[in-house]
Amino acid sequence: MYKGEDKVLEILLKAGQASASGQNNISFEKLASLSKINPDSLRRIIESLKSNGYVSIQVSESVTFQPTKELLEYKDSDFPEFLVFIKALSNKPISGLTPTEKSIGIRWAKVKGLISIENGLLVPSKTEDEAEELSESLKEVAVHLEKTGTHPNKILIEELIERRLLEKKLTKTSIITYTGKHYAPSTSEFDISVPSADAPMGKNHPITKMTKKMRQIMVELGFQEMEGELVESSFWNFDALFQPQDHPARELADTCYVTGEAELPTDKALVDRVKTAHEKGWKYKWNPAEAQKRVLRTHTTALSARHVAAIKDKKPRKYFAIGKVFRNEATDYKHLAEFHQVEGIIAWENATFTDLLGILKEFYGKLGFNNIRFRPSFFPYTEPSLEIEVYYEKRKQWMELGGAGIFRPEVSIPLAGVYPVLAWGLSLERPLMLDLDLEDIRALYKNDSDFLKSVKVDL
Repeated sequence: MYKGEDKVLEILLKAGQASASGQNNISFEKLASLSKINPDSLRRIIESLKSNGYVSIQVSESVTFQPTKELLEYKDSDFPEFLVFIKALSNKPISGLTPTEKSIGIRWAKVKGLISIENGLLVPSKTEDEAEELSESLKEVAVHLEKTGTHPNKILIEELIERRLLEKKLTKTSIITYTGKHYAPSTSEFDISVPSADAPMGKNHPITKMTKKMRQIMVELGFQEMEGELVESSFWNFDALFQPQDHPARELADTCYVTGEAELPTDKALVDRVKTAHEKGWKYKWNPAEAQKRVLRTHTTALSARHVAAIKDKKPRKYFAIGKVFRNEATDYKHLAEFHQVEGIIAWENATFTDLLGILKEFYGKLGFNNIRFRPSFFPYTEPSLEIEVYYEKRKQWMELGGAGIFRPEVSIPLAGVYPVLAWGLSLERPLMLDLDLEDIRALYKNDSDFLKSVKVDL
């Protein structure tokens, strides 16, 4: 019994008397306001009343979407992929694109079948009317979301979430209802002489099991493990990977920044080579202050950058890492703000793109996933680039598992004077989600004891 149970039931009774329907129910927020009881204490009171059959609890969820500043800017001008398409109409070279058009526009223009690239020139793949229709559809969705927070076009909503142009807001409402059972406060005492039941044996979390499984596969394939800190400098997280300092992913909406300033590498020649690569490749003045900002690492590729920079000879290297990364983004059934990434690099002068595809097929084959495919993509630090997808039978759709490619010369040459370097960053939680037949990736982090006891990860 908790102090305040009678007060809560009294409020529920009065709510029923004042209601036209006579139903004795009320929202948790209103109940807290009327009772003046601390929310944490009120939750314990309600759970106690529920366990004894005096109240029932009905929880409903509603989802709304908040457009980011970037999406609103696109709505008022145009999306990068359509700006790229416009330039493709005149067969402009890739070198004539802005940094945003290169880093974002090309990828989405390819995904939507707007362009192709031939001998470094942009070539349109759709008519102007078809491209304009696609552009207007996206703008209409953005306008509707700005006004209402919702839109029926789930496909475009998924796209905007994937592009981190929407912030997903989940609102939970709890309705407390009095069942009508006569209230009789418990006065029973516990008999401490009765021995308690044995506690269940502890077991590893499924994420820990999958980590061990993936680590074993990588070690069997001859890879050496990399380790590093969760808090990283922007230099290693972004600049060393040739990610421009004005790239949208470096904004607060995508990256979790940490107070303080990081030191640049003591190797001044290395810093100068990275600076030169940025100023020559992206056509702007590189700012060391941006590189000194501290972040929660957004990918374990920062470890790859550090290890490539440590290479002092031409001997082949194979590294991997499995670690936590952080993204300041909305969560949904396949996205998390904090998750694990499986990183890998192969530095070898005879390495080819085919070797990259082969190692990825071998890795997923050992995990038990054979129905995978590769599709072209774009990343600032690899070229060519690809995304790895696996078919998710329950949702009848392909699910992205990660990205891969060959480090651009602007990455590996300034770091260590080596090329090529095969690289990939894969999800740990998504294949685990498929292995456990889960429909929502967030189930892995809910700490549901019954779920954790029941799941099995084959090792």
